[in-house]
Amino acid sequence: MKLAFIGTGKIIADALFAVEPIEELEKTAIFARPHSKEKGEALAEKYGIQKVYTDYDELLAESDADTVYIGLINSAHYSYGKKALMAGKHVIMEKPFTATFEQALDLKRTAEEHGVYIMEAVTVLHNEIVDIMKENLPRLGRIKAALCNYSQYSSRYDSYLAGEVEHAFDPAFYGGALYDINIYNIHYLVELFGAPKKAEYFPNIGFNGIDTSGIAILTFPDFVASCTGAKDADSPGFISIQGEKGYMKIDGKPNIAYSLDVEYADPDITEKVRDEAGAMVRATIKKHFESKSDHHRMTREFRDFVRIMDGHDTEAASKSLQESLDTIKVLEEARTSAGIVFGK
Repeated sequence: MKLAFIGTGKIIADALFAVEPIEELEKTAIFARPHSKEKGEALAEKYGIQKVYTDYDELLAESDADTVYIGLINSAHYSYGKKALMAGKHVIMEKPFTATFEQALDLKRTAEEHGVYIMEAVTVLHNEIVDIMKENLPRLGRIKAALCNYSQYSSRYDSYLAGEVEHAFDPAFYGGALYDINIYNIHYLVELFGAPKKAEYFPNIGFNGIDTSGIAILTFPDFVASCTGAKDADSPGFISIQGEKGYMKIDGKPNIAYSLDVEYADPDITEKVRDEAGAMVRATIKKHFESKSDHHRMTREFRDFVRIMDGHDTEAASKSLQESLDTIKVLEEARTSAGIVFGK
């Protein structure tokens, strides 16, 4: 993979560090807006990138990159992604994929028309913990509930309270807690269970109409899921899935997922046992899993992108894209149910 990095923000710096051990990936170029040229040059020097572009069209036309990684503000994803696809480049799009389902569908059509791939960079979908969750899900029996929480007091929230609106809290740039942080919770559920039948959102709305926190309620055929995401408050994060025969739980920030605990009824012991509270409960089997350490939390996803794109794995690329489409549809339905308007 010959990869061009689009942007100069923190996520780009993280990505540049994350891909360092991947020998099959060549860092070919970086794009910086004119006012960020010095940042782009500094990143290029640090990570051995030969060419810095301040003209995106020029990068697409002249660079030998076969893939671009777009790490710009949310509102720029769609237009920059479409231009790259039309130029015959594969696209790795930082989350959130797009603002609307129609934009996502248009990118899908454009990629198909030009014979290239587009995939969303969401770390949770490239973590072995999610693979282990899928393997153990049948042990839980019929699912009855899912509870998710990713709450982190934003470094920009104090400025917001003072009336200074940065992109992360600006509806004009598709900011807010739902698309920035609660999206991780929703990706877990869509990956594990597919698209829900219904999505609603109950937010705390700030002075400019953006959600600073909120709870998304997703209704699946057999159960209801609650997803809490906050940029205005702190709380321990977790993903909890519970069924008739057991549960599984990730403790910690959902975008990292270092470990998973699974507990389910022991099928070989029918007699109930007494727990520490004195209640009679089923005998259970407990398992603890930990993810293998890696260079960076984003390293595995880029390894996957290299494998899929260089290997022309159309099936894997299509599966990933469909999950992103389903998630964007959920986000849009939830956002519009709360009356949050983007682009203004």
